[in-house]
Amino acid sequence: MEKEVLQMTEPGYVEELLGILRSKLPPDELLDRLDDYHENDIAGALEQLSEEERKVLYPILGAERVSEIFTYIEDPEVYLQEISLEKAAAVISHMDSDDAVDILEEMDDKTQKKLVRMLDADASRDVKLLLSYDEDEIGSVMTTNFIVIHHFLTIRQAMTELVRQAGENDNITTIYVIDGKEQFYGAIDLKDLILARDGSDLEDIISTSYPYVHDHEQISDCLERIKDYAEDSIPVLTSDLHIVGVVTSQDIIEVVDDEMGEDYAKFAGLTAEEDLNETLLESMKKRLPWLIVLLFLGMGVSTVVGMFEAVVAVLPIVMCFQSLILDMAGNVGTQSLAVTIRVLMDENLTGSQKVGLVFKEVRVGFSNGLFLGTMAFLFIGLYVFLLKHVPMGNAFLISGCVGTALMVAMVISSMVGTLIPMFFHKIKVDPAVASGPLITTVNDLVAVVTYYGLAWVLLINIFHLV
Repeated sequence: MEKEVLQMTEPGYVEELLGILRSKLPPDELLDRLDDYHENDIAGALEQLSEEERKVLYPILGAERVSEIFTYIEDPEVYLQEISLEKAAAVISHMDSDDAVDILEEMDDKTQKKLVRMLDADASRDVKLLLSYDEDEIGSVMTTNFIVIHHFLTIRQAMTELVRQAGENDNITTIYVIDGKEQFYGAIDLKDLILARDGSDLEDIISTSYPYVHDHEQISDCLERIKDYAEDSIPVLTSDLHIVGVVTSQDIIEVVDDEMGEDYAKFAGLTAEEDLNETLLESMKKRLPWLIVLLFLGMGVSTVVGMFEAVVAVLPIVMCFQSLILDMAGNVGTQSLAVTIRVLMDENLTGSQKVGLVFKEVRVGFSNGLFLGTMAFLFIGLYVFLLKHVPMGNAFLISGCVGTALMVAMVISSMVGTLIPMFFHKIKVDPAVASGPLITTVNDLVAVVTYYGLAWVLLINIFHLV
């Protein structure tokens, strides 16, 4: 008997919600039905409604529920424009401070200032705090949604304080502890507090060596450290050790996603990420700087090719294999670049380890180059002999030159692809800027000089193959 194969399918909650939202149910019954669904699914359904349908729905949901739903929408500032500034301010006031700042930063300065003035006192204070940090500082991505208690409380008092603060702050899996001077003292896992006996000492369940970051630390400097601890949240402290916020695991995911997007943009030769809504001028401004630099580098490569015009003139067949050498050199250099950037970002390398990495990449480049150069020698030799009708000896001299140039170019490209990001890292410049287009152009220059130099020395001056 054949076993039935079960296929997992994505639940059609959005379709169900669209039916509910358009069903003209009384407000109380509608809200009761929506309680059965996650805000992420409601957000998905909300995006598919018309503007008129959403405007009818907003008053029914209320500012607090709308704020929860908007945190799952890709561009919530677009939907906030569908309601008045007063109601938009009420919605933003109910959001976590980091989510509120994300929305406000997408608005023009005039609207942003108006909304900040209209927020309630607590939300306004928190938003102004986060906006006071530079965008590359960890304080700019923290949230003020956390529980904090004093270290001298009893277990019962700590539980009472937790319940009291949980009404305003739902990030309760870790409870942060401060001392009598209001300075960070440690942290308590919620499970430990729940399981603690009433007569136990609170000090026994406080982790006084809990990790933390400082609010003005650069995101790039502390990101790996935060990831290594793998905690649900990590406190953000001022220079005098007062806790001003926490960085949650969700914040870290968003930061890593942003960092990856920025690195991808740099690998593509962009000065910043692009999106679909940008104007032509904005896209050009992001692409032109590197393209101008690469234009002049490309002119340098073309000038070098021109220096070997005599080689091409007397032995035109070498032109057939130029792109092969250039492409392979570029590919190898980009591979070494990717490996080096990954290692530099994840580890603090000593001088000897960096030297070891360079030698390792050179060995890899040589081994791959020897293998591919041998293949090129055999296959190109047969190609030139059989299809170009060049005498066998001459055909394999040409393929030998191609194979040798390929191996040498791959070795040098591996070394260049490792040394350039190390140099940028040493001078405190993001090594990702030494990426794709730049490294490819540099390796093009290396490959051209290697290939045509060998052809000129070996094929023309030594073997007189003209």
